[in-house]
Amino acid sequence: MKYIFSNSFQYAPSETGGMLYYSLNHNAPRVSFAEAAVKGQAPDKGLYFPRFIPELPKGFIDNIQAYSKEEIGFVVMKPYIGETITNTALQDIITETVNFNIPLVPINNHISSLELFHGPTLAFKDVGARFMSRCLGYFNKNNDKEVTVLVATSGDTGGAVANGFLGVEGIKVVILYPSGKVSRVQELQLTTLGKNITALEVEGTFDDCQNMVKQAFADIELNKRLLLTSANSINVARWLPQQLYYFYAYQQWQEKEPPVISVPSGNFGNICAGILANVSGLPVKHFIAACNSNKVVTQYLQSGNYEPQPAIPTISNAMDVGNPSNFIRIIEIFHQQFHELKSKVSSISVDDITTAQVIKKVFSTNNYLLDPHGAVAYYALENYCNTTNAKGFIVETAHPVKFAETVEKIIEEKVEIPTAINQLLSAEKQSIVIPPEFNALKEWLINQ
Repeated sequence: MKYIFSNSFQYAPSETGGMLYYSLNHNAPRVSFAEAAVKGQAPDKGLYFPRFIPELPKGFIDNIQAYSKEEIGFVVMKPYIGETITNTALQDIITETVNFNIPLVPINNHISSLELFHGPTLAFKDVGARFMSRCLGYFNKNNDKEVTVLVATSGDTGGAVANGFLGVEGIKVVILYPSGKVSRVQELQLTTLGKNITALEVEGTFDDCQNMVKQAFADIELNKRLLLTSANSINVARWLPQQLYYFYAYQQWQEKEPPVISVPSGNFGNICAGILANVSGLPVKHFIAACNSNKVVTQYLQSGNYEPQPAIPTISNAMDVGNPSNFIRIIEIFHQQFHELKSKVSSISVDDITTAQVIKKVFSTNNYLLDPHGAVAYYALENYCNTTNAKGFIVETAHPVKFAETVEKIIEEKVEIPTAINQLLSAEKQSIVIPPEFNALKEWLINQ
């Protein structure tokens, strides 16, 4: 395939060769994309953030209809990658990352759905996980030391990471997930692959899993023994490519006015990537952070006080996060200016009863089946559109079959099961149960 961007769009030398990433704790050296991707988290426990946000090349948005998904992916990601990956290799990585449909489907005359569930694990995490796995494979190809990818999941991340890294030479994946707090399909997707994938079933919450992973990266002894990296959206290689589907949505957007985008938000990596794309030059009228009963950010935007809370279990389980890691990146994008953030992003909290009512209503009225996360986003966007006469789209992050037990009770019908899921349902779960304590994780990692 010919990639016109590598020749027709030129970046300044400082951009192509020198994009550096700094820690948001501001107490660690700046590093390249390659080092940020391999490390996952900075030595001072901070998240990495790009030194500058690239501006889209002139004419790119005006002519976006003329470009393929692969070409769009190349021009968006190239400034962030710099020279750490060759143009040819980056083109191949992007081609393999986005080789499935990402359609924008109308639900009614003012709300559409950006369906991100057409990848191999039927969830939006496929884009970031596939991109990251191929980047790490590229960076590790001449390394004798095995890389251990450590990841916490509240649902879809685990399956996407497991699928993306399956069989990648020199990389071992360890996934922590909260016991009894992910759907059956989600659990099978991350516990049945074997090979270089291990699932640790934590007797706690997602926040417990995430804290254990963060402690692992901060533990000096563990990092001397193992080459650790993370595949959560705290890793720039997982987070940054999530921008791409916002560009693909805009390519399909038919209205003159830019869209309002409602994003179901848990750890806030997804909406953060969309905001980053907007700052780069992608037209967006407004963002809505659609939250379930875990409403730390919703309350922050109302009061200005950020107060993490213990996670509350809901039917939109992938959003059950009481202290979202990526929100600090959103604060950084807006230069710590609360009023600037609030003018571009609003938030609403939607409880389980309302979520179920929305699923039932949209299915019966519009013949469109939302998953619980998409339903939260739909309710938030519908509220916004009713008061502003705006039009927009929701980010539908997962196929409803991943939450079949919940959805079928609501619509009182069976959800059609894709062939790939049928095969999965007969697979045998393999997991290792551990308590929600860092020392248990550390001991297991050292003894492997």
